[in-house]
Amino acid sequence: MPIKVLIVDDSLFMRTLVSDMLNSDPEIEVIDTAKNGAEAVNKISKIRPDCITLDLAMPGWDGLTTLKHIMNRYPTPVVILSAYSRKDADITIECLNAGAVSFVLKPSGELSLDIKTVKARLIKEIKAAAGVDVGKIRLPACKKPETRGRKLIGISKIVVIGASTGGPQILASILTSIPSDFSAPIIIAQHIPSIFFTESLAEHLNRNCELPVTSAGNNEIIGCGAVYLVPSGFHLMLKRRTEVNKGTMEVSISLSEDKSSILTPSIDEIMESVASLYKENTIGIILTGMGNDGVLGMTAIKKYGGKTIVQDESSLIFGMPKAVIEAGLADKVLPADQMAGAIVEAVRD
Repeated sequence: MPIKVLIVDDSLFMRTLVSDMLNSDPEIEVIDTAKNGAEAVNKISKIRPDCITLDLAMPGWDGLTTLKHIMNRYPTPVVILSAYSRKDADITIECLNAGAVSFVLKPSGELSLDIKTVKARLIKEIKAAAGVDVGKIRLPACKKPETRGRKLIGISKIVVIGASTGGPQILASILTSIPSDFSAPIIIAQHIPSIFFTESLAEHLNRNCELPVTSAGNNEIIGCGAVYLVPSGFHLMLKRRTEVNKGTMEVSISLSEDKSSILTPSIDEIMESVASLYKENTIGIILTGMGNDGVLGMTAIKKYGGKTIVQDESSLIFGMPKAVIEAGLADKVLPADQMAGAIVEAVRD
């Protein structure tokens, strides 16, 4: 049976455009539309869609308010349709942490993406979201950060995390559980379609985690006890600067722009770069997401003797973790609620 979709948007043009996009795929059927949040919630109780697309800016209940009503009353996989702006990026990150599965940039206004690209992305996200068990969505608890700092030298181990669809939610859950005395840097490659969203995610995590979280900057020197999100549209490499003392070194970030692929940052490239410098002191983590980005990266980490940890079927999307497991590259396969403890333990060993 086709995936049943409800489209929620105050714009008749957008409801028509999105309907046409989704109905062009034989595996998807738009069964109804709603022009505001209250109408959507009323219809959900009757038609029980498999997935919902949700606009952010609507009269009455906005997208975030509507999402909260949906998740409280009729938990259903939701894909947010977000505009290409910093304001919408901030609200979208709030939506992901309130239960939305993922988001797609809207084909409108200042958005420069080709309609065909948006269509392909939207269909892909709807198919992935429809298969999600919303009971797996982890809503992170907010924590008041302690006084935070970082050491710029003496790094003995390093953690590199790869995530895609469902990643922002699980990253928040993991990072809020890592203590302020954590003694390694963390580099995160999260597939996300715009640098606005990387910056918004970094700020959200920074407000709620005991470790400082930033969007990685070019030529920035990495330090212990800090978290670096690789900006959307860029790949990251680490460069050795100077030897500090035996067994440690000063390392900086090098960013290179890549507009040729939607999979930026590349998890494989980042893991390979980290492993080539830190070798057996590298700890690789693969979390929820579609596809197999990360398999080559985890191969490199294993080659150099590093440790690998993979999220189990608690993943919203079990594609990337499953690919690593099937390749025989996972030292540990763990549920979401054990990931933070395993990372801390791996760094202390």
